[in-house]
Amino acid sequence: MTGLEDLRRALARHRVLLASGLAAAAVAAALSALAPPAEPGVEVLTAAHDLVAGVPLDRDDLVTTSLPAGLVPNGALVDAAATVGRLVVGPVRRGEPLTDVRLLGASLLVGDDVAVPVRVTEPATAALVGAGDRVDVLAASPEGGTVASVVATGLAVLSVPALGDDVGEGALLVLATDRPTAARLAAAAVTGRLSVVVGAP
Repeated sequence: MTGLEDLRRALARHRVLLASGLAAAAVAAALSALAPPAEPGVEVLTAAHDLVAGVPLDRDDLVTTSLPAGLVPNGALVDAAATVGRLVVGPVRRGEPLTDVRLLGASLLVGDDVAVPVRVTEPATAALVGAGDRVDVLAASPEGGTVASVVATGLAVLSVPALGDDVGEGALLVLATDRPTAARLAAAAVTGRLSVVVGAP
């Protein structure tokens, strides 16, 4: 009788375990049925690595990434073929989605010209300048003075990025120029306060 009783107890334990497993499976199925469907992803172009301003994008600079629709920024770019060759207005971190306001076209670049971001001292200058204008860039001593030196002349304005709320450091202009002039502009930005004079386009 002892063996029969042990068998009965074993069968009872197995029934309890089986019933618990079936109940858990039923709960999981019910939760799965009640859960909202997964949000479909949207494929957008993101930076394959850190990007610097003023350099035309190559296909190797771009990667297609699927993002939840709610995380896709306005103006996100999706066409790699239409994006290659465009210029980055400012630095872009690896993995950052690329949008229409972060890039500009290369139509104003000629030959080996590059696009150079230049920050001028007076934010109000940006309101007087638009894409396609020609400007002369001047540099004045940060200690003040009566004379400003001419750094470059006749540079085409590619873009005037929006200032947003951060206007404490002046206005940002993106200018088209050759590489030697770009180097002079970078040096002048370190040692002086830059401003521009708007000329005829």
